[in-house]
Amino acid sequence: MAGLDPAIHVFAANKKDVDARDKPGHDECESYKMILSSTGFLTINAADLEYRMLGPAPDQAPTIVMLHEGLGSAALWGDFPEQLQAATGAGILLYSRAGYGASTPAKLPRPLDYMQIEAIDVLPKLLDAIGLRRGLLLGHSDGASIAAIHAGAHQDHRVQGVVMIAPHFIVEDISVNSIAEIRKAYETTELKAKLARWHHNVDNAFYGWNDAWLDPQFRHWDISEYLAYIRVPVAILQGADDRYGTIRQIEIAQQECYCPVDVTMLPGVGHSPHREASAATLETIAEFANAVLRGEART
Repeated sequence: MAGLDPAIHVFAANKKDVDARDKPGHDECESYKMILSSTGFLTINAADLEYRMLGPAPDQAPTIVMLHEGLGSAALWGDFPEQLQAATGAGILLYSRAGYGASTPAKLPRPLDYMQIEAIDVLPKLLDAIGLRRGLLLGHSDGASIAAIHAGAHQDHRVQGVVMIAPHFIVEDISVNSIAEIRKAYETTELKAKLARWHHNVDNAFYGWNDAWLDPQFRHWDISEYLAYIRVPVAILQGADDRYGTIRQIEIAQQECYCPVDVTMLPGVGHSPHREASAATLETIAEFANAVLRGEART
């Protein structure tokens, strides 16, 4: 099956002959009917990645693929995915990247281009594995950066829009200072125990992310070049009181993107709008998603 790693654990049925003239990315959908349970694991490369599937399957309706933050997991999205599914009627696929949640631990130290690797190598295989036909990417923090890289690096006709919550395109002083502070909290307070509720190997999750961001060489990390190649509508949500990034990230997107960029600034909100202002965040994302999936968004 074109584009599908044979190690990926997905059940397939109803094999058909496929015309070689079919568009890339459609072979999986036409030749196989993907059967995804509501929870499980997808084996991508050498990692078993936990996932949850809400609502209709990718062969029945558009799918919103959710990419978590640097210390997040599939479970840490809380009930926001359920709310988003109800507001859009789309299928929702959320997963934990390697090193997070119940997924296979990551090899440490992470390479400093770990987000590019996730976006360019891992995510395309995952989208093939679930049989994505069309939908959106929705990312938070690191997940938003991964979504931006993927949309710029792959002209994937299946991805029709991108939602970025608190994205990073460059490294700012405020980001590094806050990440240094959370390291102290992790090593001296109950933060480690709290995070251990969500990650089977909490040190792997924390230090894989924290060590990369605090590496002096990471100050040169810059993914703004990918923004100019995004060809689908983009929505960005940012908390005005975000301690991990400033409005500079928004300005970069507006300067570099040729696609439509809708920006929503949320006053009094920090780094996690979907938790701190869930109603406003849900309304904004659902309105954008519904417009894109109905073909009504700005182009």
